[in-house]
Amino acid sequence: MDPRDEKSKIWFDGKWVDWMDATIHVMSHVVHYGSSVFEGIRCYSTPNGPSVFRLQAHIRRLFDSAKIYRMPIPFSQAEIIQVCKEVVKINHYDSAYIRPIVFRGYKALGVDPSKCPVNVVVATLNWGRYLGEEALAQGVDVRVSSWTRMAPNTMPALAKAASNYMNSQLIKLEALADGYSEGIGLDNQGHVSEGSGENLFLVRNNQLYTPPLDACILPGITRDCVLTIAKEMDIPVHEIHVPREMLYIADELFFTGSAAEVTPIRSVDRQTIGEGKRGPITEKIQTRFFEYINGQCKDIYGWNDYVNSF
Repeated sequence: MDPRDEKSKIWFDGKWVDWMDATIHVMSHVVHYGSSVFEGIRCYSTPNGPSVFRLQAHIRRLFDSAKIYRMPIPFSQAEIIQVCKEVVKINHYDSAYIRPIVFRGYKALGVDPSKCPVNVVVATLNWGRYLGEEALAQGVDVRVSSWTRMAPNTMPALAKAASNYMNSQLIKLEALADGYSEGIGLDNQGHVSEGSGENLFLVRNNQLYTPPLDACILPGITRDCVLTIAKEMDIPVHEIHVPREMLYIADELFFTGSAAEVTPIRSVDRQTIGEGKRGPITEKIQTRFFEYINGQCKDIYGWNDYVNSF
């Protein structure tokens, strides 16, 4: 953690507490069973002040995830949206990473979580480029993981749940141990799914390809932005099942995610993709995406929530 984070305030079930006081009991349900859902949201510094990007979409997904896991949130979406803006303001951030998390707290053990309270926390922290600053231009080296993404009838991939990220950790740790920056998981049918924490796009003959929702992927907010930007730029997009070998013959590949933003992939399994760096379609989409998040173009989609406006 950045030492600056430890001086900030955290919103915990409706109260502001010091960072070091935002604690839970070790016998809380979430510690033993991973019973939590969460979001990762970027707040950017713009000419009009701090702006939380795609805030409403993130909070809707948070509530969707909680509903899938039968976890009633004791606050409204509007209240959590306001808190996400307020936590940036109260901690005097120009830019930040916002982490709302909903979890089953302290009351009883056992797989049945219904007796445990549902707690809600919103925190902010300083977090730079997820895969490194240089990765935005030079790209990253990745491998196809030996770990498969969960099948649709085992764990709900549409929910952004902490338990799903145990699978992500295995993909990430394997990749790092083998000298790669990231891994790509396949779904239970052997098709391309996603990275450990990112969606994936492929460019071939100036057209975009991306795995569909039934490929065990999270419905990414940044993925949705790229689909929208591609339509804006008249770039054809195909949401189809992607065979593994298509990765190797792609002209370009890139990851998307709130943490990763739009990050090029320069090699897969030691095979160079395109020219081994950010390609022209990736750069075009990446440039437009950063124009939106940095407030450098007209916000025609209503993606920016300015902190000073609440």
